[in-house]
Amino acid sequence: MGEKSPSWQGQRSSPTRFILLRHGQTALSVDRRYSGRGNPALTAEGVRQARAAAQRVQREEGISAIVTSPLSRARATAEEVAAVTGVDVVEHPGLIENDFGEWEGLTFLEASERHPEIHREWLSDITVPAPGGESFAQVAERVAETKDDLLQRYPGQTVVIVSHVTPIKLMLREALGVGPELLFRLHLDLASVSIAEFFPDGGSVVRLVNDAAHWH
Repeated sequence: MGEKSPSWQGQRSSPTRFILLRHGQTALSVDRRYSGRGNPALTAEGVRQARAAAQRVQREEGISAIVTSPLSRARATAEEVAAVTGVDVVEHPGLIENDFGEWEGLTFLEASERHPEIHREWLSDITVPAPGGESFAQVAERVAETKDDLLQRYPGQTVVIVSHVTPIKLMLREALGVGPELLFRLHLDLASVSIAEFFPDGGSVVRLVNDAAHWH
């Protein structure tokens, strides 16, 4: 009777649970500008969103770690979670946003006007980088390595991961085992919460996507 009942996916062992939190609003996100390696701070609204998200995240049981992208918008969001959970924040460079190169700070229209052919290709081919930047395929490699690193570091634990649109989508893609289409078809709100679980046998399941009701 001591043996654990299998989950709906058939696993008996405890998963590592990733609570994936996108950072709050910045001045660039207000104008819907590409925001990658640039380092804008949270706006006052972004701080409000982060605090509301922290209250939402706090409802999850057994949080043992908070791991964040080192960029200030993510770090500041992570600090709000730390304030309500009492868990220390650890930075991981693998959670940094895609490098948009020459498109950093530009709107979709501005980037498409500056490099029309490359921008068109970039929208459908994950191997095409922004000029001077990183391709989604390169970010996917980095995020897969980061996922493996975190699974080794926090086996069977609940970890809050504070990051950006692209890495969070790629973590969800890893958990779902689907193709690159997810990058172009999934919307993630600012300060949204998604949850994915990874089992020791390699199985995984997504339990929640883009919960942003806490600040809307």
